[in-house]
Amino acid sequence: MRTDRRRRQWRRCRKIVDGLVLPTPFDVTEFISALAHARGRPIELIPVSSRPATPCGLVVTTDRADYIVYATDTTPLHQQHILLHEAAHVICGHYETAPAAAAAAHVLMPNLPLALVQRVLGRSVYTEPQEQEAELVASLILTRAAHLARTGPAEPEGSRLRTLFGRPHGRGAGGEDGGHG
Repeated sequence: MRTDRRRRQWRRCRKIVDGLVLPTPFDVTEFISALAHARGRPIELIPVSSRPATPCGLVVTTDRADYIVYATDTTPLHQQHILLHEAAHVICGHYETAPAAAAAAHVLMPNLPLALVQRVLGRSVYTEPQEQEAELVASLILTRAAHLARTGPAEPEGSRLRTLFGRPHGRGAGGEDGGHG
């Protein structure tokens, strides 16, 4: 039973990541900016020094924007993973079901009016499956980005075939200009 749940989770996460447009070369801030644009609402990145007993990243959703808070006193690679993990919670829609935790937002972002905060998503308030899903989506994004860096973006199948057989792009088998290619 547990294996079936993991398989379904893997397929769901894979489908989510396969549907994402990733910048090439991959840049996490560019990716999050494109995500915000696609969702039609701002996502602001807020760097903070980590504090004891607080998560290294969280998402705060207000009526105006989403805020991803992330630890700055860690390696750039870890920061990238934190940002992707928190963005994955947004991508997966976890903010829609997470319990409110406005006190954490107030501690980490004292300048954000507490009345505006609708929900706070920190690692400590997600269910285990949501955490696993966010981790998997973040890891799959990085894996796909690394693959794209090695291979480049995929071309449409017809374009590859035309190139393979020496026909310039945009011309049909007999040549659209009446020639024989």
